[in-house]
Amino acid sequence: MTTQTLDTPTQTQVDFLPLHGTDYVEFYVGNAKQAAHFYKTAFGFQSLAYAGPETGVRDRASYVLVQDKMRLVLTTPLTPNGDIAEHLKLHGDGVKVLALMVDDAYQAFEETTTRGGKPYMQPQTLTDDNGEVRLSGIHTYGDTVHIFVERKNYKGVFMPGYRAWKSNYNPEPVGLKYVDHCVGNVGWNEMNPWVKFYEDVMGFRNILSFDDNDISTEYSALMSKVMSNGNGFVKFPINEPAEGKKKSQVEEYLDFYLGQGVQHVAIATDDIVSTVNQMVARGVEFLSIPDNYYESILDRVGPIDEDLEPLHKLGILIDRDDEGYLLQIFTKPVEDRPTLFFEIIQRKGAQSFGKGNFKALFEALEREQDNRGNL
Repeated sequence: MTTQTLDTPTQTQVDFLPLHGTDYVEFYVGNAKQAAHFYKTAFGFQSLAYAGPETGVRDRASYVLVQDKMRLVLTTPLTPNGDIAEHLKLHGDGVKVLALMVDDAYQAFEETTTRGGKPYMQPQTLTDDNGEVRLSGIHTYGDTVHIFVERKNYKGVFMPGYRAWKSNYNPEPVGLKYVDHCVGNVGWNEMNPWVKFYEDVMGFRNILSFDDNDISTEYSALMSKVMSNGNGFVKFPINEPAEGKKKSQVEEYLDFYLGQGVQHVAIATDDIVSTVNQMVARGVEFLSIPDNYYESILDRVGPIDEDLEPLHKLGILIDRDDEGYLLQIFTKPVEDRPTLFFEIIQRKGAQSFGKGNFKALFEALEREQDNRGNL
C-alpha cells in the first residue's frame, strides 16, 4: 500500500457531526499541582481555572492551563478508590479525554450513539452565573473518551464548577498555538476496526494511509491511518504494530500503558526554532537526530525559508508534500513510563505528517528503546 490522499467530500454529503476543533485535552495524573508547575515552566502554559474541594468537588482536583487556543486539564483523584485512581494505577499519567468543540452537545451525542458509539457521559447542562455549558461523551479506543463541549452560551473562565486560578508564577508562553493532531496507539489488527469506528460513528474520513513499507526500520515497523473530520479541524492518526525483527515503539507503549491510548499530542507553532529553543532552555528533552540526516535533506525537500543550521542544531525534521513543507520535532516521553510524548509542528503549507522523516524518527525512537532495554 502506498501513501494515498482520498477524495474530499462532495457538496451533497452532510457533516452530521460538525466539529470546530479541540476544546481541551485532559490528563489523569498522579499529582496535578506538580504537573501543572511542569507544564507552566517547561511548555509555557498559563494558569486558567481550578476545581477541587474549595469549589465543592470532593473526589478530584483539576487544574486548567491555557496557551493561545490550547487548553490542558490536569486531574488527580483525592481518594485511592474510583475510576480516576484505577486509571492511574493501570496506565500511569496519560490522556483520558479528547474534548471536541460542537454547536450542540445533545445532538452530537444522539448522532454518534445512534451510529454505534458507546455512551460515556449522558447529555447534561452545567450552569452558573456566567451561563451554561452543555456536555456529552462517548468512548473510543482503550480507556480514552471524547467529550462534546458546547459553550456558546457561557462567559466564564472555563465551565461551571471551576473558578479562576490566579497565580504569581506565570512564565512566558513559548509560542504553542493549538492542537494539530492527536495520535492513538491500538493493538494488533485493531487499526481498521477503529478506522471504521471513526468513519461510521463520527463521520471522519481516512485521508492518509501508511503501511509497514512506509514506516519501518531494520528492526521494527508499524502501520498508520489518519482520520479527519469534515472540515479538517480534528485529525486522529491511528497506529498499530506490524511484524518486525524486534519490538516496535507501539508495542513498547502498549506494554507499559497496559492498553490502547493516546501516544502523542502534536501542538502547532508559527516559529518552531524559537519555540524549541525556549523549551530546551526550560529543560524539555527532545529526540536526537543523526548529523547525516541533514547532509542531503535540502536535496530531498527543496528550498526552505529557514536557515538549516538552527534546525540541525535542535534536531528539527523537515518534509515536503504537494502543498508545501513542514517542520517537526518530538519530545522524549514526559513520564517515567515510556508512553506519552509531544510533537511540536510548524506547517508551511504542508498538510501531511512527515512521511519522509519516518525512518530518521523511528531510528531515534529505537535508540531510546534500546537504552531502556525494551527494543
